[in-house]
Amino acid sequence: MKGHIECLAMLLAGGEGRRLAPLTNQFAKPVVPFGDRYRIIDFPLNNCANSNINTIGVLTQYCADTVQKYVRQSNHDSQTKNKLKDVSFLPSSRKGLEGYSGTADAIFQNVDYIDKHNPEHVLILSGDHIYEMDYKPMLDFHKERDAAITIAVKPVPWREASRFGILTADKQYHVSSFHEKPAEPQSNLASMGIYLFRWKDLKNFLLEDAANPHSTHDFGKDIIPAILSSQAHMVAYPYQGYWRDVGTIDSLWEANMDLLDGEFKLKGIRTPVISNSQNVYQTSLRPGVIISESLLHPKCSIQAEVTRSVICAGVTIGQDTEICESIIMPGARIGKNVTIHRAIIGEGAVIQDGAFIGKLNDQIAVVGPGETIQTPSVAISDYNMEPLSSLLHTTAARAHSNVLS
Repeated sequence: MKGHIECLAMLLAGGEGRRLAPLTNQFAKPVVPFGDRYRIIDFPLNNCANSNINTIGVLTQYCADTVQKYVRQSNHDSQTKNKLKDVSFLPSSRKGLEGYSGTADAIFQNVDYIDKHNPEHVLILSGDHIYEMDYKPMLDFHKERDAAITIAVKPVPWREASRFGILTADKQYHVSSFHEKPAEPQSNLASMGIYLFRWKDLKNFLLEDAANPHSTHDFGKDIIPAILSSQAHMVAYPYQGYWRDVGTIDSLWEANMDLLDGEFKLKGIRTPVISNSQNVYQTSLRPGVIISESLLHPKCSIQAEVTRSVICAGVTIGQDTEICESIIMPGARIGKNVTIHRAIIGEGAVIQDGAFIGKLNDQIAVVGPGETIQTPSVAISDYNMEPLSSLLHTTAARAHSNVLS
């Protein structure tokens, strides 16, 4: 057994991400791109690094190789190695296709790994959330209240409350009820999927849950209700900063728009600690290009009109193309005379000359990674949309680039 450490993190990064399909057809959900240079998994890993939590178990399952490859290739500079000293990849120990049967089961299968590090506290994190958080104040809050479990919480819009674990707490932050994804929420105070446990308490609950044949072995459905029933001390930690679960196409698109609108400002990530897009390039902008309210990676080439969009590394965009309120993921190639409006273009996708990618019943249009959209034009729409140029709200006076970087 290793010497005692105060806190170890377990990052749940094995989700299939069906609600993010087709972006997750080839990649695990945590490595879906975000912003112009990050992946979703960068955020919990950077949060750990900047909170001096250096021992992290990354639990993998669906497309596990994509998670391992990304983190290993990215985790190479000396600054990162100093911050994240011990990152381990933890696939299921079960043979065959069964794998992890739930979030709690994933932790249970790695009890020996946790015991080897002998932590006083264990931090459970999700791999599909966008936020910047220093976990140290939460750990202090947890210890000061001598809690068995502390749950980070944040109010969410009522219309979204049924997507989350919803709880109630008193003025002293004691949790009195918890309901996982209730059909009719009685509160909009949502669990952020960030849990701090005293390891000795969590281990006992995991052992009891593993022996229960009726359990689904899930934290929200089984472990947290069991802890409430036991009357163990459970507290809610109120988080004030930006946080968004990006487990759906709409929420991923909205989080990128929040980045453009300044609702989410990258403050805590002092450098892209994990992201491997650290080389400095000069963005190639040709004469006559108009860029407005957009975020461009330094390594891209644009001959187009781009408004309220995120353009990632290695993207090329041809002449006379118009892009509005869209996300163009790494390595995508956009041809000439293309119109893209309220869409996500997946990694390495090819949009040929003259194509149209637009709205479908006000939903976000999505082109999957590696897909090719051929001409003649492909209209992803069920109505006659007004010309994109009328939506851009740009003039020749804005010909000078307004590039966020």
